[in-house]
Amino acid sequence: MFKNYLKTAWQNLRCHKSYVTINTIGLAVGIAACLLIFILVQYQTSFDNFHKNGERIYRVAGVIQTPEGVNYTTGSAFPLADGLRLDCPQLEQVGRIYGRKDKLITLPDDKRTAAQKKFKETIFFAEPELFNIFNFPFLAGDAKTALSAPNTAVLTQETAEKFFGSWQAAIGKFIKYDNDQVFKVTGILKNVPVNTDFPLRVVFSFKNARNEDIAADWISQDGSLNTFILLPKQLSAAQFDKDLKNLVKKNTPAEYANQGYTLQPLSDIHYNSRFGTYSGNTFSKELITALSLIGLFLMVIACINFINLSTAQAVNRSKEVGVRKVLGGSRGQLITQFLCETFIITLLSVVIAILIAFVALPLLNNLLQTSLSIQFSLPLMAFLGGILIAVTLLSGFYPAIILSGFNPVTVLKSRLTNRVVGGLSMRRGLVVFQFAIAQALIIGTFIVVNQMDFFQNAATGFDKEAIVMVPIGNDTARNVKMQSLKTQLRQMAGVKDVSLSAFSPMDGASWQSDFRFDNALKKSGFQADLKWADADYFKTYNIQFVAGMPYREVDTVSGFVVNEMMVKKLGFNSPEEILGKKIDFWDGSITAPVVGVVKDFNGQSLKDKMLPTVLAANKMIYRLINIKMQPQHVRQTLAAVERIWNEAYPELMYEYEFLDEKMASFYKQESQLSQLYKIFAAIAIFISCLGLYGFVSFMAVQRTKEVGIRKVLGASVANIVYLFSKEFTLLIGIAFLIAAPLAYYFMQHWLQNFAYRINIGMETFLLTILSAEAIAWLTVGYQAIKAAVANPVKSLKAE
Repeated sequence: MFKNYLKTAWQNLRCHKSYVTINTIGLAVGIAACLLIFILVQYQTSFDNFHKNGERIYRVAGVIQTPEGVNYTTGSAFPLADGLRLDCPQLEQVGRIYGRKDKLITLPDDKRTAAQKKFKETIFFAEPELFNIFNFPFLAGDAKTALSAPNTAVLTQETAEKFFGSWQAAIGKFIKYDNDQVFKVTGILKNVPVNTDFPLRVVFSFKNARNEDIAADWISQDGSLNTFILLPKQLSAAQFDKDLKNLVKKNTPAEYANQGYTLQPLSDIHYNSRFGTYSGNTFSKELITALSLIGLFLMVIACINFINLSTAQAVNRSKEVGVRKVLGGSRGQLITQFLCETFIITLLSVVIAILIAFVALPLLNNLLQTSLSIQFSLPLMAFLGGILIAVTLLSGFYPAIILSGFNPVTVLKSRLTNRVVGGLSMRRGLVVFQFAIAQALIIGTFIVVNQMDFFQNAATGFDKEAIVMVPIGNDTARNVKMQSLKTQLRQMAGVKDVSLSAFSPMDGASWQSDFRFDNALKKSGFQADLKWADADYFKTYNIQFVAGMPYREVDTVSGFVVNEMMVKKLGFNSPEEILGKKIDFWDGSITAPVVGVVKDFNGQSLKDKMLPTVLAANKMIYRLINIKMQPQHVRQTLAAVERIWNEAYPELMYEYEFLDEKMASFYKQESQLSQLYKIFAAIAIFISCLGLYGFVSFMAVQRTKEVGIRKVLGASVANIVYLFSKEFTLLIGIAFLIAAPLAYYFMQHWLQNFAYRINIGMETFLLTILSAEAIAWLTVGYQAIKAAVANPVKSLKAE
């Protein structure tokens, strides 16, 4: 019986190719978008869920209470782990890990040329206990002993093969870190999964971490140093939090009572941007929810298309239904027949959607910088099966009820009315719902794009054009070389200015610290952002002075330059008043007077608030050479810089980064979100327009005789077009009234994530309604004009 239903359904569908094509395209595009979102969400929610004891793993993350609120950091103090082991024996495991990006690895025993044995890698220093907390299995070596001795290293299989040709050959070999320390390879890890925030490639013994100039006190919370704990099964995080607070209180001076720690679950790390990750990527749960809802809405509006087109098609199939009923067909049999037709269209749409997804996935990977793939796993097959069943029922049930409910006498006499077909109110409501979703997405797209434009074009307080940052090499003659290199670069044609610094003016990294001001006995009550740079830094980046002058270049810190916010935070009314006042960092380790005040500039991403900033010279901390170039000669100048740099550091790797590109990377996720919104808004509009086409097709059939009569009575083509257009123009207007307040509410909530943000203006909403109306008019234009130019004689003869 069911086979007969399917065979009959297939024959019927072949007779209505236009209807089937439009329905299939709409469903296929909607299902493809939904499938891609499912794959993305599945990937993002899988991060670090492969660890056996994941629900008991916590990061001990730093928190600092300030008058402005709470500051969070991934970091912890160096002695915290030892204190936890000593005072909290109830913990199963305690482990530290310290990470550094883009560090030089060379192979001292390799016979290849110098250029062939240089690698830039993200490196970690880790304690052996870390491998008891996390599940990173070894291919060779012992997890308990591989990193127990100093100057030992563990590589992943892929990294070992890159360095030595095969991972088996790597055991016992030596690698050199940062042109200084030599490590023996004592273990090989299996390649870590892509869905982890611990991108292990090269892992050194933590006993060598002290060479990284990590502060040894209980006060400094280094963001690169993470401490993880494994709680016993019977101990909750809330219970242990009391012991943690007591430990910190015991070892921290009273004046640092505003500093402390919180326990961050492993399951929260990938989704919480307040802290951060070693991978540099977070994906908020709010964004996951938003994407899931967008996928659901796209699926719903695709189903709405099907309903609109199917009910429009009901007029053409009314006699078929009447004949089937006269011949004894029951309503249940007719519903089954029409559901079979829907099933075939949906199945065909799913197949096409999978093909679309295969084509689109590389583009999505390129946009998001991921490595997503379509693997027909059990969850994916269950998802596709659920889509097939849900879409068949959701899209097919209502039209099947309408079609099977026709009175055979009425339809065979061609007395089919709007009431018999189900009326227009249902279809009007569905069109409003479709365009409400589409316009909400358009509003969201405009707001995200405008916020990104604001980030890119906002005044930052310094120059960013044609400035290149080149990392400084690390060797015994470091200070002599960098000064010599700076002198050579300044003499080059095409170079305007050169300076040395630890950070660029706007940097992802920061060095924040408490301080005492003007010989006060107590700390200031807030932290300053320290930026180490030479005196030429201000000229290179065109940072303007409002009082005083740059500090002198000597071996020790001779003076500080502060920004205007620092002046205000310390209670001064004019910048001149702070000149000569002393600032003391780290209990007298560095004390010097304020010699200058500069205009405020953004030292971090515009997502974060501007900080009180202190600048000073410190040759031992410089990491970058900042080169201001003449814009018209950038390419030639870069080539000349590389030659000079290679002469100074032949054993190191030359690399550079443009400041404007570095700044753009701060907003990578927002930029990706902007592109996703554009794509999904375009898909929503496309699917909605298909639905609108179906709605107008229904109107055209229903009003054929009315159009003929109007033309006989003198109506022009413009009058007829207006007759069709006013209906959907009103519907889209109603949809806009629903979409606008909802989009405003949710996007205003999204904007609260940024310290500096745009105001949502009326032009956003005006552009949205005009865009939606214009696109809809173009969609309806064909059917409206076709009905308007039809021969009125044929229209009046229509059944």
